[in-house]
Amino acid sequence: MKKYSDCYFCGGIVEEQFLPREIRWHDQLLVFENVPMGVCVQCGQKVLLPETAKRIDLAIQAKQKPSRILQVPVYQFQADVV
Repeated sequence: MKKYSDCYFCGGIVEEQFLPREIRWHDQLLVFENVPMGVCVQCGQKVLLPETAKRIDLAIQAKQKPSRILQVPVYQFQADVV
C-alpha cells in the first residue's frame, strides 16, 4: 500500500482503496476498475497519485483494449420531475 498525505480538504487521514474511476474522454465514458486511490476516512475525498493518473492517461492514449464493455443509460435532467 502506498502512503498518502492528509486530506487537503479537511485534514483527515487518507487510506488507499481500490475503486472504479470514471473518466470522460472525447464524448466517451471510460471506466477503469481496481484503481488505487487515496480516500479520506473523514470526508470521503478521493485523490490519485501522479503515477496512477499517468498510467491511466497512457492506457487511454494507447487505445488499450477494454476488458469488457458496459451499456450505460443516459437521462436528461429535468428540474420539474417529482
